[in-house]
Amino acid sequence: MKTILHHSILAGAAALSLFGASVAHADVDTSKSTVIATTKQMNVPVDGKFRKFSAQLSFDPAKPTAGSANVSIDTGSYDLGADDYNKQAQGKEWFDSAAYPAATFVSSAIAPAGGNQYKITGKLTIKGKSQTVVVPVTIASQGSTQTFDGSLPIKRSQFDVGTGEWKDTSVVADEVVIKFHLVASKK
Repeated sequence: MKTILHHSILAGAAALSLFGASVAHADVDTSKSTVIATTKQMNVPVDGKFRKFSAQLSFDPAKPTAGSANVSIDTGSYDLGADDYNKQAQGKEWFDSAAYPAATFVSSAIAPAGGNQYKITGKLTIKGKSQTVVVPVTIASQGSTQTFDGSLPIKRSQFDVGTGEWKDTSVVADEVVIKFHLVASKK
């Protein structure tokens, strides 16, 4: 379970970072938004949720390529549902929240992918390691609200999440799926 907590934390951080895809100059309602990292420990799915994050987003469906996203996730806010697991996830072998308190995603391009689907390219940084990723995002508008939904698989090993005894991926899988649901009010 200790391994699951750390792996889920990494996934959550990545998810949150990727999650900040794009919004039409909007305020993100974190009470209605979720970023969940799902990993598998001994082949059993385990979800962890990031409780604190911030996002600066800009998105206009008429000009999607002009949009941008800058997301920061508090790695110490990863919640696996138990204090012991949460503390372990914050430790040096997993998120090392003392040295790396935030995971970030900064977009570099947004491309239409048909209908309300978009591909957002950007730099995901977790634990001081950066990777360029492409995040598939579905954007829906209803009244004064926009929602951004997506899922991104990443490899925790590429970000040094799960080191030492946790580097072996036979107990905690290397793949983490970051799922996000972002709710924003249009300005």
